[in-house]
Amino acid sequence: MGAFLDSLIGAAQLILSFDPELVSITLLSLYVSLLGVFFAGLFAVPFGIFLGLRDFRGKRLVVNIINTFMGLPPVIVGLFLFVIFSRQGTLGNTSLLFTPEIMALAQFIIAFPIIAGVTLSAIGGLEKDVLDLIVSLGSTRFQRISLTFFEIRFGLLTALMAGMGRAFSEVGAVIIVGGNIRYHTRVLTTAIVLETSRGEFETAMALGIILLALVFVINYAITIVQEQSHR
Repeated sequence: MGAFLDSLIGAAQLILSFDPELVSITLLSLYVSLLGVFFAGLFAVPFGIFLGLRDFRGKRLVVNIINTFMGLPPVIVGLFLFVIFSRQGTLGNTSLLFTPEIMALAQFIIAFPIIAGVTLSAIGGLEKDVLDLIVSLGSTRFQRISLTFFEIRFGLLTALMAGMGRAFSEVGAVIIVGGNIRYHTRVLTTAIVLETSRGEFETAMALGIILLALVFVINYAITIVQEQSHR
């Protein structure tokens, strides 16, 4: 117990001292996750709305694929990207492997089905009468889309924050494609793994506290959004 408290105190001192390496790791984590989730939301939200509002042959299959990929193991994503972007891979000449950008791409792939699935659920939660009313008002396509966005705005925020939470806590894919290079591709989760293996428990706990704080903020925001949607 004493060793744990000593490590905890040391971790707190590292955080309060704004250790340059911790700051660098935290900022890179924010950059990679925000970049990946931003583009995932940019494509996944319209895709989820389209799935929710349109009926077409094979829709059930597409929805099942989205639901399956919501639980996609991150290491599979990392392996897939590594094979494609390695020197012998199809896109090996892009030199993207072991860069923050390919880590963001991994986050994009992981977050996309989560955001699309939650968006689809938000559309499914709309009352059919509301959708019929939007159509019956003789609105244009742009107006229908705008009204639909407004009606599911809380669900969309929840979708984006759920994707962000998953991105922040991801380790398998980013350590494969990023390589955990100091000051270049080392993020919170991969740094925790490394420092724990080294026995640097104070640093690992400091990184863990920062990660927990970020995830807490995201989950707290989701709770507020959900409460607002029920009012």
